[in-house]
Amino acid sequence: MRPCPRSLATVSPHAIVGALAVTATLLSASAQAQPAEAYPAKPIRLIVPFAPGGGTDMVGRVMATKLAERLGRPFLVENRGGAGAVIGTSLVAKSAPDGYTLLVCDSAHTIQPALQKLDYDPIKSFSLIASMVKGDTVLAVPASLPANTIKEFIALARQKPGTLVAGTAGAGSSGHMGAELFKVMADIDIIIAHYKGGGAATTDLLGGQIHLSSITIQAVIPQIKAGRLKVIGIGGPARSPLLPDVPTVEESGLAGYNTTGWRGLVGPAGMPTAIVDRLTSEVRTILAAPDVKAHFEVNGMEVDYRDPRDFASYIVDEIRRWTLVVQKANIKL
Repeated sequence: MRPCPRSLATVSPHAIVGALAVTATLLSASAQAQPAEAYPAKPIRLIVPFAPGGGTDMVGRVMATKLAERLGRPFLVENRGGAGAVIGTSLVAKSAPDGYTLLVCDSAHTIQPALQKLDYDPIKSFSLIASMVKGDTVLAVPASLPANTIKEFIALARQKPGTLVAGTAGAGSSGHMGAELFKVMADIDIIIAHYKGGGAATTDLLGGQIHLSSITIQAVIPQIKAGRLKVIGIGGPARSPLLPDVPTVEESGLAGYNTTGWRGLVGPAGMPTAIVDRLTSEVRTILAAPDVKAHFEVNGMEVDYRDPRDFASYIVDEIRRWTLVVQKANIKL
């Protein structure tokens, strides 16, 4: 079934959550049971639907290392970027539900259904395993740009309409939504340029080929320390402890601006219940480890674990939130 953002906006929220959560559970339970002890018997592919170098890639590699340690088999990270995560996500949706192809999904998983018809459903096409972390994006600019605050960037954009460029990790990515939302709320004329991943966008931001990017704090902290980038606003509802002196975009005058992102782990629909349960348990244990928590905190993220049922509810809520953003900002691919 193809997801439709307008139908999600009109159907009762409780009905959607209940139906989709039950469907996800039944799809997993309907698969032939396989003893958890027998899994895994070979390496597991962990698909990251973005190019290397972004926040989702970092989360995937941390979890791959920890899962490999606990399960005794390699977890091979495979970057399948393009189309705002749709290419990699579609690949996993169509894979065999044997537990040997998994997906690290992020906010794009709930943004894309609000933008277009897809050949997969964000819940029913997957065995939900767990949500893992959440974190704010930031609005970053090159150090050479003559703007140090949101207000100064808006003023500069109005002096040079149609010339400043905002780079994103791909059409329909969280960075795309952050840039589009900023453009509409600030009432400025800037160009939106899409890349195959956050790393590529950051490279051009550093080189000054683009002038703004909505990206993870993790991607900019080293460049801020090196004096190559500046953060003019935090995308979430509160300031970041990593950049306590930088105000939120909302504080800077754009009330309601919020681009908090998340990352989770899923597999194809129909995975054996025993495998899903084991992976969920392992993810929960890994995320509770102090060293893992500390690693994510240093990179501007915090652990945000949810089991499959709560994860399903969260995905529905996020689709609804982004659908309203898309409609309000009149965002189109």
